[in-house]
Amino acid sequence: MIEISFGKLILLAVIALIVLGPEKLPGAARTAGALLRRVRTGWDSVRAEVERELQVEEIRRQAREAADRATAAQAELDATLRKMQPIGNAVVSPAPATSEAPPESAVPALDAAPPKEAPHGGV
Repeated sequence: MIEISFGKLILLAVIALIVLGPEKLPGAARTAGALLRRVRTGWDSVRAEVERELQVEEIRRQAREAADRATAAQAELDATLRKMQPIGNAVVSPAPATSEAPPESAVPALDAAPPKEAPHGGV
């Protein structure tokens, strides 16, 4: 803001006293003080609004960065799953089903009689 030294302030007060006179000077000082308060309040309000907007923008930027990191992590996970899927299929895949019947020698016959045993001690 405007920097006014103490000497310049005294000079302004003396000029105001000469120009306005002692009757109007207190009213003019009150008016000047009120105006200065309004300007300062308006300036503080604008500054606070700009700071809030900067904070909101920072939060938005952080949210975009977090979303980008999440998207990158998801893409990396998807790529890893795609790499692992062929390996998993090879290990877990069942034997291929065939429509051919197994050979008859592999299936025991239910109506066949058991083989006869040779008696002991004889030919």
